[in-house]
Amino acid sequence: MLPGSFLSLCLGSKDHSGSSSGGNSSSGCGGGRRAGGGSGERGTDGKCSGPRCSSNGTGSPAPGRCSVQLDATLQRLRTQEAMNAATAPQQAWPPWHPLLFLLLLPGGSSGSCPALCDCTSQPRAVLCAHRRLEAVPGGLPLDTELLDLSGNRLWGLQRGMLSRLGLLQELDLSHNQLSALEPGAFHGLQSLLTLRLQGNRLRIVGPGVFSGLSALTLLDLRLNQIVLFLDGAFGELGSLQQLEVGDNHLVFVAPGAFAGLAKLSTLTLERCNLSMVPGLALARLPALVVLRLRELDIERLPAGALRGLGQLKELEIHHWPSLEALDPGSLTGLNLSSLAITRCNLSSVPFQALHHLSFLRVLDLSQNPISAIPARRLSPLVRLQELRLSGACLTSIEAHAFHGLSAFHLLDVADNALQTLEETAFPSPDKLVTLRLSGNPLTCDCRLLWLLRLRSRLDFGNSPPACAGPQPVRGKSLREFSDILPPGHFTCKPALIRKSGPRWVIAEEGGHAVFSCSGDGDPAPTVSWMRPQGAWLGRAGRVRVLEDGTLEIRSVQLQDRGAYVCVVSNVAGNDSLRTWLEVIQVEPPNGTLSDPNVTVPGIPGPFFLDSRGVAMVLAVGFLPFLTSVTLCFGLIALWSKGKGRVKHHVTFDFVAPRPSGDKNSGGNRVTAKLF
Repeated sequence: MLPGSFLSLCLGSKDHSGSSSGGNSSSGCGGGRRAGGGSGERGTDGKCSGPRCSSNGTGSPAPGRCSVQLDATLQRLRTQEAMNAATAPQQAWPPWHPLLFLLLLPGGSSGSCPALCDCTSQPRAVLCAHRRLEAVPGGLPLDTELLDLSGNRLWGLQRGMLSRLGLLQELDLSHNQLSALEPGAFHGLQSLLTLRLQGNRLRIVGPGVFSGLSALTLLDLRLNQIVLFLDGAFGELGSLQQLEVGDNHLVFVAPGAFAGLAKLSTLTLERCNLSMVPGLALARLPALVVLRLRELDIERLPAGALRGLGQLKELEIHHWPSLEALDPGSLTGLNLSSLAITRCNLSSVPFQALHHLSFLRVLDLSQNPISAIPARRLSPLVRLQELRLSGACLTSIEAHAFHGLSAFHLLDVADNALQTLEETAFPSPDKLVTLRLSGNPLTCDCRLLWLLRLRSRLDFGNSPPACAGPQPVRGKSLREFSDILPPGHFTCKPALIRKSGPRWVIAEEGGHAVFSCSGDGDPAPTVSWMRPQGAWLGRAGRVRVLEDGTLEIRSVQLQDRGAYVCVVSNVAGNDSLRTWLEVIQVEPPNGTLSDPNVTVPGIPGPFFLDSRGVAMVLAVGFLPFLTSVTLCFGLIALWSKGKGRVKHHVTFDFVAPRPSGDKNSGGNRVTAKLF
């Protein structure tokens, strides 16, 4: 057996006299007093003998010598226990045996490092990743702050399994086989800040699963098989700030699923089976700042779907192939600073849905089939600084497209179909800092001279823009040109009118008039028409300009008479041509002038019948007559048939009249039969 005096020495227990042995104590080995700094050892009879447990000069035993004596004593103990087990197998353990096990634990009350884990790489961290563990290892140090159990074979987590780790701050259970979490599975982890559960087999998240995690700030549930979130699923995570829910089978989010997440600021929903935006559930997130909705099969964002997110600053809608337009009120109630709608199917910039976002600074509409940016439609976004439209189908950016945007400094239109970008599109080109224009078939003519002038200070990114034409400069980057250009480079040919129709057109009231005009130049000029009063004509209405530059006037009226001016123009110059329209008044048969397009109530207009009209009138009159005759004959036939056989002869008697005054003459009866 191990001497009690030795345990008293090496465990720091009280000596026989009641005083503590350690530090500056005056007690020696086994509790005997040391005289004059001498050393000694107390044997089994209580007296000191030999130098094996000598003092180190501070009143405490030398740890190296105690270790030597401990090894020797343990060896004697094993021999003695073997002999005792052979002679008395039923003998009880001595009362000091639990102390021996405490002595053999190097961490004391903090536990030891599990055999398959690494506890030395980081302080207060237990790293057990990819060790083929099928259960949480035992003997974890109680002061652990980081526990990594990722990449193992854990299949379940029962209640209280980790409750001893009250100081744990980060727990990684990702890429295991967890299919269910019992309510209270994380009970006792009141200090946990980060919980990673991605890459498991979780299906349903219900109430009580995350109870006890009052300090949790990040929860990662990606790459699971979650189908739905029930009401109150996250109700006890009052401190949660970031929730990642992606790559799941999620089809339904209950209206109260996010109730209790009063501090959630970032939510990511991606690659799920949601068919509509869970607006009722999102409305329970008053502190949400960042919302990411990625790779969802949702056709539309209805009006008011995000109305309850008054604190939202960043909204990302990415890869909704079925989204073709935004409802005008889809972003009502939001005060965004950053909006990204990328890789969808928008055919135009959704101006009506964006016009109220006066604090918007970044707008990203990349990878949408948007073909044009019209003039001044972005002016309500007065604080807009960055516009990204890369990978779209842009063919034109009209003049004054960005006017009204005083802080605008970044434009990304790389990989589009732009042939030019004129200086007039920007309110102040000198304030432009970043311009991504690569991947466009640019025509390097006089319209790009401003870009050549600013090329040294503009940030073009990794790929500066290059010329696709004309032939002498094809494939040449803008940075390769010198300050002094060779003759014929970056030049334009002024517009000139080459073809035109009659310059004097006569049309009757209510008739049709057409004026044709076309021009030539480099770049190709545009054709416009002006009314005699000086107003430019549009492409809609009774008087309109067609796509080929032709002026068309339908239902000519008297006030249309006068001069019309054709203007062909490009960046190098313009040319004009004056034409005239003469309108002939139409006189009705009664000698008064009238407008055939105006009908006066109560006064019928003249009635004319041509051959076709006469034929129609006769047909309309003859058909009822023929129908009536046919009906009458039919009724007579039915009546005759109902009366039986028709008789074709009649018999009658005839008595001749008597002569006047002769009573005896006349009166003979004659019988006749008429066939």
